[in-house]
Amino acid sequence: MTAPPARAGRALAVTVSNRASAGVYADTGGPLLVEGLRAMGFETDGPRVVPDGEPVEEVLRTAAASGYDAVLTTGGTGLTPMDLTPEMTRRVLDYEVPGIPEAIRAAGLAKVPTAALSRGLAGVAGHTLIVNLPGSRGGVKDGLAVLAGLLPHAVDQLRGGDHSREDSH
Repeated sequence: MTAPPARAGRALAVTVSNRASAGVYADTGGPLLVEGLRAMGFETDGPRVVPDGEPVEEVLRTAAASGYDAVLTTGGTGLTPMDLTPEMTRRVLDYEVPGIPEAIRAAGLAKVPTAALSRGLAGVAGHTLIVNLPGSRGGVKDGLAVLAGLLPHAVDQLRGGDHSREDSH
């Protein structure tokens, strides 16, 4: 019997979908985010389901102000006029961490050429790491596979772990 993973922090899963938020269909990506975050050792809330646009900015600002260590979103990262998650995320971030979405897109490209079309961002708001994942179940699974090797370490660094700013000068 294996021990459960060490507590990595508090996380929030957010599904961005106009149709799921209106009850047109059930959210399927958010539960995957919750499962993946818990497998990484995060105490996880959600999924919160919001329509694209301003509600995304609101939920991200509230999550950062509430002290979440990480927030993962799914949806709203494509090319349609209604896909506004990257723009809303950028409004909240203090700085971007471009290597995370680059790694997620690269992993997806190995399976699906259209993974290159995802405009998802990653960055830090206060002490909260925010990562946008695509809205497809496959995109969520691929993103979680990449994040499993990155997210707990990134959160540890944000808390002052092995590479604190004081030690780097």
